[in-house]
Amino acid sequence: MSLGGRLALLERGEGSSVWDADGRRYLDFLGGIAVNSLGHAHPVFVDAVSRQAATLSHVSNYFASPAQLELAARLKRLAGTGDEGRVFLANSGTEANEMAIKLARLHGGATGKSTILVLNGAFHGRTMGALSITPKAAYRDPFEPVLPGITAIAATIDALEAAFDDSVVALIAEPIQGEAGVVPLPEGFLARARELTASHGALLILDEVQTGSGRTGDWFAFQREGVVPDAVTVAKSIAGGFPLGALITFGAASDLFYPGTHNSTFGGNPLASAVANAVLGHIESEGLLANVTARGAELRAGVEGMPLVAGTRGAGLLIGIVLSEPVANEVRQAAHERGLIVNAPAADVIRIAPAYTIGDDEVGEFLTLFREALAAVATTIPTPTETPA
Repeated sequence: MSLGGRLALLERGEGSSVWDADGRRYLDFLGGIAVNSLGHAHPVFVDAVSRQAATLSHVSNYFASPAQLELAARLKRLAGTGDEGRVFLANSGTEANEMAIKLARLHGGATGKSTILVLNGAFHGRTMGALSITPKAAYRDPFEPVLPGITAIAATIDALEAAFDDSVVALIAEPIQGEAGVVPLPEGFLARARELTASHGALLILDEVQTGSGRTGDWFAFQREGVVPDAVTVAKSIAGGFPLGALITFGAASDLFYPGTHNSTFGGNPLASAVANAVLGHIESEGLLANVTARGAELRAGVEGMPLVAGTRGAGLLIGIVLSEPVANEVRQAAHERGLIVNAPAADVIRIAPAYTIGDDEVGEFLTLFREALAAVATTIPTPTETPA
């Protein structure tokens, strides 16, 4: 992250504040890119790390641990998989998506299908498999050839219907495309995707790395749509800053993996699992999903009418603030200069993804600093009657 032409060296954090090596404070409304669900140095997070590190941190994949089994049961319950569901634990979102690709390939081996559909604008990770389902030339071109059998389509119902035939083994999609600029799928898209995948014997796999673990105000974004996928990937907010990812399967998809088809040395180790249990348990016991919903609505209403703001999109505390001019990077920089951390995933979009614990003070400070940043950038944009120098 560059602030004023130099890299900010952040040394410590507390709540929604971070301090750099020079002692300057910043309001963190990016949350480690939708990761720090409880903010920085939350007592629940600190206690969970300390207790588990002093007890048992790692035992390899030859053994299970109580924390791992508790987390798997918790994720099944929160996702609503029922008894048939399975949870495969990993270290990151990209690894969870690698597992999703392998799940699709296993399904293909059993059915003779081979084509994985993905959506233009998607981002699923930087490892080779996840990169193969991320149809962005800037990310992929230096590493071609990627995995075969991937077809990218427009994120529209018409394109989805046109692409589906009996060769399709899976559709992998984000309910909200975060890296594209916090772009939700069109209304009715997931419902139609569920119909098509079911009728063609394909899997519906949802990447909820960014939207899962309560980020949208529901535990998972698919729950807002009334659909049940075959699998969902999750990471980021799941452990409040501790590296952890997971693939959660539903129904018959839970039978595809068998011993030897996938494993991970570090995935689901006792330390990561204990932290995730503590974070998710605190979100649930404190009713923080209600705060996510309420504060998200408050922030979206608060930026309306500000200079350069054309609208907002997203859900809960994953918000894209759409600008009327392609000056998002300038706004990001102006915000950082004023002590506010946000980012610009698209030329005309500012993304915010703050902690679920934000309150009146954080919301008020954000609105003040963001308005100042917007106003500063707005003064640099020529009016239609002006001629740029």
